[in-house]
Amino acid sequence: MTPLNITHRDATAGPVLYVAGELDHAQAAMLRQELDSLTLSPGQCLDIDLSGLEFCDSTGITVLLAARQQAETADAGIVLTAVPPHLLRILTIVGLDQVFTIRPAPPAD
Repeated sequence: MTPLNITHRDATAGPVLYVAGELDHAQAAMLRQELDSLTLSPGQCLDIDLSGLEFCDSTGITVLLAARQQAETADAGIVLTAVPPHLLRILTIVGLDQVFTIRPAPPAD
């Protein structure tokens, strides 16, 4: 099992969380805690960068949905960036590609 690693930085548009490793039942609480510590303001956008995500189970998807709810409650937006192909396939199968804004990875500088 690859441990979950979450890095937080603030950007002009809002907070950015870089999530790497395995987002599963055993480690999902770590992302929940990180999300609970965020303060989102109306008009901001929470960016969750999943480019380093190796695995995500249903518990991980539930945490992503909770993040979406948190953003909506704060009158903020949410975007999933650089979603790995294996997770994008699952999100598409269950229709969550229509619920989340999904963006490709930004170009390297």
